[in-house]
Amino acid sequence: MFRRRMRIINGKVFPWAAALLLGMTAAAAANMGTAVVPKQIIYPGEEISVAAVEEVDVTNPNLAGGYARTVEEVSGMVSTRTLLPGRTIALSGLRAPYAVRRGSSVRLSFSIGNMTISAAGMPLQDASIGDLIRVRNTDSGVIVSGTVMGDGTIQVMAR
Repeated sequence: MFRRRMRIINGKVFPWAAALLLGMTAAAAANMGTAVVPKQIIYPGEEISVAAVEEVDVTNPNLAGGYARTVEEVSGMVSTRTLLPGRTIALSGLRAPYAVRRGSSVRLSFSIGNMTISAAGMPLQDASIGDLIRVRNTDSGVIVSGTVMGDGTIQVMAR
């Protein structure tokens, strides 16, 4: 970037130089956007509610990216680390809530063409929607892999 040198003559700075600097700083601050910060301490594993966070204007030009900019981005997410009041929330420190829990009862489904087979199963790990997990078929004891669907069922993959 270029640096402008201001000339000081008889102890005074040219007025146009000061106006130029003030205009650049105000414009830079206006274009920085917002960030989401907690109002209280949020511990790992806690679901983030709208009441626990607020949007603030970003004024630090040296702030690294990767932080949440709107409340909608963090609402309903679960924190994976301790979030402190007044600090930005890194998106890498959030995860979607679990759709299935280890040891719970779920419905397994396998589809091929028009045929659909379903059975009862038990997840061997916690998982969010879209995660690939291992599940034990409670009828046969066979362990299969499948994808967690939005309705809480597991879509089993063919071997």
